[in-house]
Amino acid sequence: MNDMKKTAVIGIGNSLLKDDGVGIHILKHIEKEPWHKKVELIDGGTCIFDLMDAFIKNEKLIILDSVKGGHLPGTIYKLTPNELGRFIKATTSLHDVQVLDLLQNINYMGYFPEVIIIGIEPEAVCFDLNLSKTVERQLPKMIALLKDEILSEKDEAHA
Repeated sequence: MNDMKKTAVIGIGNSLLKDDGVGIHILKHIEKEPWHKKVELIDGGTCIFDLMDAFIKNEKLIILDSVKGGHLPGTIYKLTPNELGRFIKATTSLHDVQVLDLLQNINYMGYFPEVIIIGIEPEAVCFDLNLSKTVERQLPKMIALLKDEILSEKDEAHA
C-alpha cells in the first residue's frame, strides 16, 4: 500500500519576466529527474485561482515561486502559509497573496492540504526569458530542498 500523501508541485510565475518565472524553470529542470514521478507537476502560471482543483485533490502542495522578503537576491525561503502571511509586505508578489486567499477559501470548503512554499528572493523582474545569474546559481539548492521535501515524506508516519 502506498502511504505517501497525494502531492503536487506547483511552479508559479511568468517565465517572460526573468526571476518571476523561477517556479516554471524549476519544473522544467525536474521533469528529467526520476523522483518527480512521485508527484504531480503543475505549471501554475500567474493565476493562482485556476489551481483550486489542485488544492482540493492533493493532501500536500509544494509551491515554487519568487518571494520578495526583503533579503539579498538569491536568498532561499522555505515557508508555511502562516509564515508567508507574516512576511507579506507591499512589495510581495501578487502570487503569494493569491495563494493565501485561495488556501483560506479551500479551508472554508473543508479542505486542509499541507502547503509548503519554496521561494527565492528575485534579483530582477523585467522582460527577459532568462533567470538572473544570482537566481540561476541557486537552482540546485532549491531543487535539493524540493527533492528532500518529496522523498522524506515516505518516512513520515501518517495518522
